[in-house]
Amino acid sequence: MSESFRITRMYHPSFHAPDLGEVEDWFERVFGCPSTNISETFKGRETGSYPTTYSTFTPMADVLMDTIAPTLYVLNGVQQYASVDKPHLKTIGWFAENSEGVYRSLRGAGIAMVDQYAPRSAGGGAMPLYFTVPESAGLRHEVLPDFPFALDHRNAPGWTPAAAPEGPLGLERCAFHTLLTDNPQRALHTLVDALGGRVIHEGRDEVIGAAASYVSLADSLLQVAVPDQGTAAYADWTTTAPDDTYHSLTWKVADLDRAAEHLKFQGVGIRSRTADTLVTDPDTSIGVPWGFTTRLVPGDPRV
Repeated sequence: MSESFRITRMYHPSFHAPDLGEVEDWFERVFGCPSTNISETFKGRETGSYPTTYSTFTPMADVLMDTIAPTLYVLNGVQQYASVDKPHLKTIGWFAENSEGVYRSLRGAGIAMVDQYAPRSAGGGAMPLYFTVPESAGLRHEVLPDFPFALDHRNAPGWTPAAAPEGPLGLERCAFHTLLTDNPQRALHTLVDALGGRVIHEGRDEVIGAAASYVSLADSLLQVAVPDQGTAAYADWTTTAPDDTYHSLTWKVADLDRAAEHLKFQGVGIRSRTADTLVTDPDTSIGVPWGFTTRLVPGDPRV
């Protein structure tokens, strides 16, 4: 990384779903988190043919979730993402100081890159967007300049990760994002060698059944996990194999019993539970095996 750049923070996870309303209702009912359609950011300005209702943003503790309905994201008559039958996490967006430097670092590391629309800019503006190609990066990562996005709750003056547990689940922060792979060297090459993250811990995750490395990058922690064959995580990885799969988010909560009780009340099943961690049944939680835990990963620099 000869050129100076810095990944400043995670912009958002991208969640693809056939029905934005279903996701909005679920996030508000289960997480206690209301959503806002991206159309709010386009009011009062001309966008030409750029779509304005294709996604919704949901503030969740220290994460801004972006849910996209692929069938609504059409540029010049071309749908940009494949349609989905059920919701699934897809990509991660990153803010950067000197995003062009990030692009050159990724290319220098041998990672294929594309722009969104040759080169396309966000909402018809002058902001370049760069994307990794999953075949060489493992996952599709988006890189763009850090900017004060209007729907990002973290831009509020004085904002910090919640000092008190948030919402009915008692969220404190996202403990980690889980990326499933059979090629951890590829994922780590992208996150560490090219983007400047660092491995802070390695070990087994017996909850999902995987060998895991934990990468600290900007304000986030990513679990690069190689799932054991025969596990539910392995089955999820096969849906995108040989590319990596964005599997889940695990949340640090104040009280696991409180979280479990609320999930049960809302009709969310529990796939597995240990003394300090539970994972939801994705069939009852909009396609995602959400994790909730009372512990942080050893070496987490955010403590």
